[in-house]
Amino acid sequence: MSYCGLDFGTSNSTIGLGHGNGVRLAPLEGTETTLPTAIFFHFEGRAPDYGRKAIASYADGLEGRLLRSLKSVLGTELIKEETQLRRRRVKFTEVIGLVVSHLKAQAEAAAGRPLEAVVHGRPVHFVDGDAAADRRAEATLAEIAHASGFRHVSFQLEPIGAALHYEQNLEREVLALIADIGGGTSDFSLVRLGPDRSRRAERADDVLANHGVRVGGTDFDRLLSLEAIMPALGYGSPMARTGLPAPVFLFHDLATWAKINFLYRADILAAVRDLRAQATEPHLFERLLRVLRERLGHALAFAAEEAKIELSHDPETRIDMDLLEPALGVPVDRGILEYAIAEPTRQIARAIDDCLAQAGVPAGRVERLFLTGGSTLVPTVRQAIEARVPGAEVVEGDRFGAIGLGLALEAKRRYA
Repeated sequence: MSYCGLDFGTSNSTIGLGHGNGVRLAPLEGTETTLPTAIFFHFEGRAPDYGRKAIASYADGLEGRLLRSLKSVLGTELIKEETQLRRRRVKFTEVIGLVVSHLKAQAEAAAGRPLEAVVHGRPVHFVDGDAAADRRAEATLAEIAHASGFRHVSFQLEPIGAALHYEQNLEREVLALIADIGGGTSDFSLVRLGPDRSRRAERADDVLANHGVRVGGTDFDRLLSLEAIMPALGYGSPMARTGLPAPVFLFHDLATWAKINFLYRADILAAVRDLRAQATEPHLFERLLRVLRERLGHALAFAAEEAKIELSHDPETRIDMDLLEPALGVPVDRGILEYAIAEPTRQIARAIDDCLAQAGVPAGRVERLFLTGGSTLVPTVRQAIEARVPGAEVVEGDRFGAIGLGLALEAKRRYA
């Protein structure tokens, strides 16, 4: 049976395929083995664009609608919502289905055959503290995978997928903490790995604990945007008569990838015009109006994401907003990023402590710390993770491909 491992990510997606006695990542966009999880609907009726091409279509100012961070709506009420595409409305389940179908078609082209079975990655928790919503999210993904043409669909936790990939390079048995900090979730698994264990048909006893929180890179983008970008659009600015600030939901939604498109409505524009008339700083709300009229919300979200990435290797940078006004920009440094994401960083640290407590294992017994996921590059996040297991040897995996490769190994075990 032909099989694959699908890592459908909040920010990026990969598919692992069988390859000889091992596995490989399928090229999904040209020679690239990662596909940004994004889709651009053209208003003039052309077929949608995906991945980097979707982002380029938006950046080029083509008439249409960009949707990104789709995984984050799973398990929430947003999954029931529809997005407006000029004269028609499309359900989020349909949008996710289009992306999964595209990923499958690209992988089948690389494999040279139809793919019948998939091991689908999933976070430890789609939704924190809501088991029913978590089950609904997995069921929704399963339905989408079946509708996309997979006959056999099963799931594996994403950090376990990363662990299976890491295990291929081990020469002896180790106790490892797998830390997967992705775009939408932070997941942790404490597992026993090794050459002998890798040959076992059943691995349940090797997994000592799994834990996760719904915090990831897109949350870092949102919080940095609120701290550095949104004040230039009126966030926190008081109204003249009451002294109260403008409604915060406008700015929180504008800084949240999955909610940006919901603000491009006539009633929201009217409300912002009223705020401009009442504001002590009306020019800020004029900028906000321009963002909404010209649908520049995603451009600001990309600017926040880019600043986060730059601050991961440089101590300071500048967020340019000259698309709104000439020379408009905000200088930011790593301290601002650390301040903005302090609470989710603490949540990540607590999740690791909870994972170790669940297993009944002292931090000092953890021998290896395997890091995967793009958000492990954020220095303050990485430092917080390493501090929880200070004696562990740190190993950096393929940040964007480890899970897809590990899921393919699991698919090979289940279906080959």
